[in-house]
Amino acid sequence: MGILILILVTLTCVGRVYGQESYAGENITRILDRLLDGYDNRLRPGSGGMITEVKTDIFVTSFGPVSDVEMEYTIDMFFRQTWVDERLKYDGAVEILRLNNKMVDKIWTPDTFFRNSRKSIAHNMTTPNKLFRIMQNGTVLYTMRLTISAECPMRLMDFPMDGHACPLKFGSYAYTSSEITFTWRKGLEASVDCPQESISLLQYDLVGQRLSMETFKSNTGFYSVMVVHFLLQRKLGYYLIQTYIPLIMVVVLSQVAFWINKESVPARTVAGITTVLTMTTLSISARQSLPKVSYATAMDWFIAVCFAFVASALIEFAAVNYLATLEANRLKKRNARQNKLEVLAEASYDEEEDESASSVSNLLEGGWVGGWTHTHSQTQTWLGLVARG
Repeated sequence: MGILILILVTLTCVGRVYGQESYAGENITRILDRLLDGYDNRLRPGSGGMITEVKTDIFVTSFGPVSDVEMEYTIDMFFRQTWVDERLKYDGAVEILRLNNKMVDKIWTPDTFFRNSRKSIAHNMTTPNKLFRIMQNGTVLYTMRLTISAECPMRLMDFPMDGHACPLKFGSYAYTSSEITFTWRKGLEASVDCPQESISLLQYDLVGQRLSMETFKSNTGFYSVMVVHFLLQRKLGYYLIQTYIPLIMVVVLSQVAFWINKESVPARTVAGITTVLTMTTLSISARQSLPKVSYATAMDWFIAVCFAFVASALIEFAAVNYLATLEANRLKKRNARQNKLEVLAEASYDEEEDESASSVSNLLEGGWVGGWTHTHSQTQTWLGLVARG
């Protein structure tokens, strides 16, 4: 008997719960039918009257990579929009209507687009990644998952010690600021949430965000634009290992060549040319990860100074070798002239001895006067030869 009573009580409770769920489902269906009855999704809330305020915030799920060559970055995020539609107010026991993406096409939604986007993807696997909720007071929450590749203008004057502010701009495509205005839902400090674990950057550090609101002027009017700048600072470690330290070592090696004997011309020439070629290869490799900008970066100036040191070492060796060769030729000519003078001096000395002997003989044969005259003339001739030599 007790078992029978327990079974009856259980069946009664199950039936009551099922009935409540069925009633709740029927109640939500009636609410939706009533909301959509006569609803025109072609008109914005407050059309023809007050301005529609759309509050936005962003939760970043993945930031990166950043391309220096293309000057763009990629961001994956949950983009949230909130606005009030008086036509969607309702009364009932359900405070929030949690609906799927099929309801989105039946009511009005902002025509938001990203102004500096190059490529945007709305995720649809396994179903469209959209969240849609309606509150009793007519407040609508619309969230979607997006992946956006946006342009990031970069000034690379200080590369690789540079930092950049990559903007993300969005606003209404068709409605001017007199019809729709955008605001940050949590203020300028907390409306963009970018957790540390969502940052996937190898060459940059994301140091913060800067939020602002702008008004864009075009031929069709003024438009409300929301702007968030992602502040990036480049990491220097990669360039220290791949460029700066090798360049410094090449410069040191180029100076070591001065310790090689200056007479070893082939060895010093090979060392100088090798360092120049190594410097050229490193500079080309460092430039491959950058766009072809028309101005010089900080790394370009560093490479130019290193190249000047290496090239000057080779030029200095060439100058020293040239001057040493000139000095050697000058010494060779001087030695040759000295040898010639010595030969002439020896020849004159021999002639003097012969003439002296002849003078003595003449003195003995022709007398002292004739011998003295002949000896004096021979001496003058010898002195003239020495002076010309």
